[in-house]
Amino acid sequence: MINLELNKEQIEKNAEIAKERKIIIPTFSQMKNPDLIPDKIKERLKDVGLWDVDSLNLFRITWKNEPVNKGGLFNGVNYLELPSELTGVEARIIGLAGKWFPTGAHKVGATFGCLVPRLITGQFDPVGERAVWPSTGNYCRGGAYNSELLGCQSIAILPEGMSQERFDWLAGVAGEVISTPGSESNVKEIFDKCWELKESRDDVVIFNQFEEPGNHLWHYEVTGPALAEVLDKVMSDKDRYSGVALTSGSAGTLGAGDYLKEVFPTSKIAVGEALQCPTLLNNGYGAHRIEGIGDKHVPWIHNVRNTDMVIGVDDHDTMKLIRLFNEPAGQEYLKEQGVGEEVLDKLSLLGISGAANMLAAIKFARYYELGKNDIVLTVFTDSMELYQSRLRELADKYGNYKEQDAAAHYHQAVLGQSIDYVEELGHYDRKRIHNLKYYTWIEQQGKELEELNAQWYDYQNYWREIHKMGDKIDRLIQEFNARTGLVDQL
Repeated sequence: MINLELNKEQIEKNAEIAKERKIIIPTFSQMKNPDLIPDKIKERLKDVGLWDVDSLNLFRITWKNEPVNKGGLFNGVNYLELPSELTGVEARIIGLAGKWFPTGAHKVGATFGCLVPRLITGQFDPVGERAVWPSTGNYCRGGAYNSELLGCQSIAILPEGMSQERFDWLAGVAGEVISTPGSESNVKEIFDKCWELKESRDDVVIFNQFEEPGNHLWHYEVTGPALAEVLDKVMSDKDRYSGVALTSGSAGTLGAGDYLKEVFPTSKIAVGEALQCPTLLNNGYGAHRIEGIGDKHVPWIHNVRNTDMVIGVDDHDTMKLIRLFNEPAGQEYLKEQGVGEEVLDKLSLLGISGAANMLAAIKFARYYELGKNDIVLTVFTDSMELYQSRLRELADKYGNYKEQDAAAHYHQAVLGQSIDYVEELGHYDRKRIHNLKYYTWIEQQGKELEELNAQWYDYQNYWREIHKMGDKIDRLIQEFNARTGLVDQL
């Protein structure tokens, strides 16, 4: 659970810091519905860039930002529908676009859900403590960014094999950057570094995305309603929402699937993972190139009993897609296949994990033989803006991208997607996956066996109690803002 016990003395200190730095904290309700944001804050945002290190950008932690780099306010949910000419399936595949968050990725929302409850309850001291953000990329970027906006000190941890863009950006925002051995699959090394810090320093607080219920809750509260709003906009009376397909990563975004199942009880949740590291499919291991989805364990915040399917996505296919979607020859070939200019212009909204989510959605649609009136949802976590170095690396390795490359990649990586490496989960399949949590979280990370059992045997109440905390946190945020008096001074 999220601990909301109050340390009143520290709350007053935190409120004084917020007052001095003119920090107003938004509520989950305002992130879901920016119409609730005070007009005077919106007016000030007109002079602020989307990525500026400015506390006003806390109010841009929403799926509804106007898609511009500076001065934008709010509109509807940012999303992209992929046509069948692109996907090769009749089902409608629609993904939320994470590019239009500050930092260019939705992880900035997840880190808000982890840090803010500790600040407003006085459980975190922004002067004497440092927020540690262990990550395979975007989470530590979001954590460092929110730490700076909220007047906190930060330490970012990520594997040395992640894209150079991440390290370059973090150098100017995080108080300290620590690189660990390996790439996105080397999560254990990140956990080990966290233990090393905890044992050697008394000024660190670890915000581990894989175990933080605030990560799950933010997506349940904000991403889930955003996806439902898209459905409300695009569905006709003949359409059916079939399910959501998301790569596991920290499992935070799967909280949106929990929300959608409450609204659409017959819908499904499909979890994708790299075929090269088939942890959920085969209790396996390995390394892969789908940046941002750490694996070789089952995240503590993965509600496994609510998961219906596991899908293996070949990382070679994701790397083919980023060239197909972003090289001129690839765009021209897709145009010849009937993909319209409006979609072509927006394909850069899919970063590497976005491409993986698209492929998982295609495999989901093929497995269930979905038709033109079926809708599959997903999330495009970040954009190719964060992976230009990867495109250059691919060009250096394989040469200039030509029409024959585009044709091969389109037919292999898109039209060639099959239902191989797809497992529909029964009760004991889910239990097998859930039981893997024991080795990481009980044996290695010191979690309680009683809580692990509650996640399985009392799972409805366990997750329901987390989901009920959104309103409580909003009330605490409002009380915290009242202490600073900044809202009244607008």
